[in-house]
Amino acid sequence: MSVVELGGSERLDGGLASLGIEAGSINLNWNEARLYQEILRREEGEVAEGGALVVKTGAHTGRSAKDKFTVRDAATEDQVWWENNASMTSEQFDVLLADFQAHMQGQELFVQQLFGGADLDHRLPVRVINELAWHSLFIRHLLRIPEADEYAGFEAEFTIINLPSFKADPERHGCRSETVIAVDFERRMVLIGGTSYAGETKKSVFTILNYLLPQKAIMPMHCSVNCGDDDPAIFFGLSGTGKTTLSADASRTLIGDDEHGWGPNGLFNFEGGCYAKMIRLSQEAEPEIHATTKMWGTVLENVVMDPVTRKLDLDDATLAENSRGAYPISAIPNASDTGRCGQPRNLIMLTCDAFGIMPPIAKLTPAQAMYHFLSGYTAKVAGTEKGVTEPSATFSACFGAPFMPRHPADYGKLLRELIAEHQVDCWLVNTGWTGGAYGTGERMPIKATRALLNAALDGSLKAANYREDPNFGFMVPVEVPGVDTAILDPRSTWADKTAYDAQAQTLVDMFLTNFKKFEEHVAPYVRAAAPRGAQAQGAKLEPVAE
Repeated sequence: MSVVELGGSERLDGGLASLGIEAGSINLNWNEARLYQEILRREEGEVAEGGALVVKTGAHTGRSAKDKFTVRDAATEDQVWWENNASMTSEQFDVLLADFQAHMQGQELFVQQLFGGADLDHRLPVRVINELAWHSLFIRHLLRIPEADEYAGFEAEFTIINLPSFKADPERHGCRSETVIAVDFERRMVLIGGTSYAGETKKSVFTILNYLLPQKAIMPMHCSVNCGDDDPAIFFGLSGTGKTTLSADASRTLIGDDEHGWGPNGLFNFEGGCYAKMIRLSQEAEPEIHATTKMWGTVLENVVMDPVTRKLDLDDATLAENSRGAYPISAIPNASDTGRCGQPRNLIMLTCDAFGIMPPIAKLTPAQAMYHFLSGYTAKVAGTEKGVTEPSATFSACFGAPFMPRHPADYGKLLRELIAEHQVDCWLVNTGWTGGAYGTGERMPIKATRALLNAALDGSLKAANYREDPNFGFMVPVEVPGVDTAILDPRSTWADKTAYDAQAQTLVDMFLTNFKKFEEHVAPYVRAAAPRGAQAQGAKLEPVAE
């Protein structure tokens, strides 16, 4: 076995021998330039105008959530939220690992030794093994690269192996299809096979940290974070709600766009890069992110490129609606070098309400914040997924249920305690529709959203006059400088007020139905923060002191 090394390690094979891996050759800690050259030599990707690397992921253009499994054993039996996590036995994982080892025998592999987490006290050393060079470049962008002297003695606490060419056997491996993502917390290993979608590796690290950090009373979060003059802000939100776009504000320092921890040292990025949606990316609305599409080093997944001119067409969804770009966070001009900041002053929950019911911004009590955090609401619209022809509600607990090994109540409890300890102001922001539902109304103007966020972040919004929303009970500002007053009252923007009332009640009912599974896990004051429709259904809950 030969080892071609960049960025030294006491174990020249990156520790692969200890895992029973007999590779033909190992490319250890190769840097971006070396990987770029190798990707082109192997014809794994093509160079677009400006220097970005364009790759295709084939059949899998997003996560394979139904193909993810967690080993169920004595250590995880009482720790994992099994209603949300499919299980695999230790014996099935052993067979899968043995077949992975056999598949890698004699292969050329790319190994990166990286950190998950910018907090020096709580970061996770990770070994990532790939068979594709562009996957190695991708994860080098997305995780945190050690300093040169940190490679010496680097001991990985978790290993992730990603082999797209491996085809799982459901009968043999206890999985669902030829694609598999298997997590063994006891063995501290993740095995990914049968998919070229690189995001599986990134989200595997997030899953690991979501399991480990709560044991240290540190809150793992699917969120973006930015900071102005000592006023850090957290942005929760599911895909498509504007989490990446709104946190990339030129007037504020970007800490990170997707995954963070919140602990005694403050907020910290889990990653060293960004993984932004590229479809219909606007240079006018998102200049910092758009600029990365013409930057050497960016990895563009399933973005359409003219083969002759090498120009990109970000509006073309032929290859995927979920086209993505991966780039180091240093590509954003105002990004933090450390990935760390102090305790937050504001917490924003983003929702893309395609029903046109939610106001563009609302002030939440701590109880309402926990209710909406556990609900994790947004809406899908027609065209984003096959078969979706009208708006449909999506509830993803903690704004990231697929990555949550533990029960949402565990994360909700941590969030509640941290909000109280640091006296954080909480807001709900709708980036969806106004003047009617999708198909009738219009998308919330991004300039209005930014103006409302700026007012929340600089503290001026707290002094505004408020009204109580009759459907959800949260407080909505009546007037904000620079924002059209009409959009602050969603009902007034609808031509048919009766239709608005009916749609509002439907949405309230969706919230109430979804939250039933959490009711026995939360305190009475959180249940009392339910939308007003609770009274209409006979579930009368009087306000309870927090």
